Amino acid sequence: MHSHLCRGEDLHVDERVIIAPSAGRFRPVSPEDAGPDAGRLAAGQQIGVLELPDRSRPVRSPFAGRLMGMLAHTGERVREGQPLAWLRVA
Repeated sequence: MHSHLCRGEDLHVDERVIIAPSAGRFRPVSPEDAGPDAGRLAAGQQIGVLELPDRSRPVRSPFAGRLMGMLAHTGERVREGQPLAWLRVA
């Protein structure tokens, strides 16, 4: 049996998730600190910090792309490996 693709089924969208490198309380970078093109991320760019009992740890995107949305709220306690944000890579 030969199947036919519907319009849009062959669309390949590359999306990535930025995950928490450790447990802590998440605080995203403020829009003022994000720079002039806040929607575009460079690989290694900081998107927030995790507040730990004894220090803060930066959260950086391992990917370049367009930030599509945050998946963690300001001040939310997150666990290691939890998705924090998602982006579409070019």
